[in-house]
Amino acid sequence: MRTGQVIKTYNGFYYVLDSEGSSYDDEDLLSCRVRGRVKRYKSDTIVTGDMIEYEVLDDGTGVIEKCLPRKTLLFRPAVANVDQVILTFAARQPDIHPLLLNKFLVLAEWCHIPEIVICVNKCDLLQEEDESREDFLGIYEKAGYKVFRVSAIEEDTKGIEAIRELLKGKVTAFAGPSGVGKSSLLNCIDERLQLTTGVISDKIKRGKHTTRAARLMPVASGGIVVDTPGFSAAELEELIPSEELAGCFPEFHEFVGECYYNTCTHTHEPNCGIKNAVENGRIEKERYEAYKDIYEVLKENNSRRRRVK
Repeated sequence: MRTGQVIKTYNGFYYVLDSEGSSYDDEDLLSCRVRGRVKRYKSDTIVTGDMIEYEVLDDGTGVIEKCLPRKTLLFRPAVANVDQVILTFAARQPDIHPLLLNKFLVLAEWCHIPEIVICVNKCDLLQEEDESREDFLGIYEKAGYKVFRVSAIEEDTKGIEAIRELLKGKVTAFAGPSGVGKSSLLNCIDERLQLTTGVISDKIKRGKHTTRAARLMPVASGGIVVDTPGFSAAELEELIPSEELAGCFPEFHEFVGECYYNTCTHTHEPNCGIKNAVENGRIEKERYEAYKDIYEVLKENNSRRRRVK
């Protein structure tokens, strides 16, 4: 039995790099199917980044026999064994959607991704009157997240170089809405990638999907990157129980023990450590409001599932 890694998936095929291989080019990857008896793994099928065991068939294709244990699994977009995720948004065109950003931060935290970074691209489009954008990003820096401000169009050397350093020796998934410039940013990080880039629709002011499937790619500075298809929503309802949501806000952790009730939801209860921290300015109000918005959606969905049962 051979061991390899799934570099990309497409139309039911899994393109595998042998553990002794070094080329990520399509012609050097082995096209594989999954053996019928292979079970679904951890609520998902085999995904890009998975380490697998496989056999080579007489026709030169392969068959996957087993999916090996994962270090991590980012559910949306589905990528396994990543060390960090860089959530990429645009300063403008399309504008940052705060709730969407908060939802994907929650999802990455719930998936236990070791390092979660925010990258704001297209900073060349900001005007002098956009000082409020800096105040907004400061909220996330206060929460403990690294925030990079870059421009792939102007090839912001300082910001791009900082991201290159961040990638060294790690597997990094770039995730974000369509049209924020993930592929352009990756091309700027390593010009050899030559990823297809798109444009913003003048009518709907949103980007078009140019990346069709997640794919692992080595970069010159060292490390592996994953360009992922753009998303337009973050559906957390089927994944995260409402009682686990507070654990996905890292700045809440030190105050949870100060709640009077062990079952505190941090929404309406008196003597709540989280609410007190918000009032004292130790937790940003905008993050707390995002928590409440997401909590209500999760709570309603959890209740619906219980009624169905």
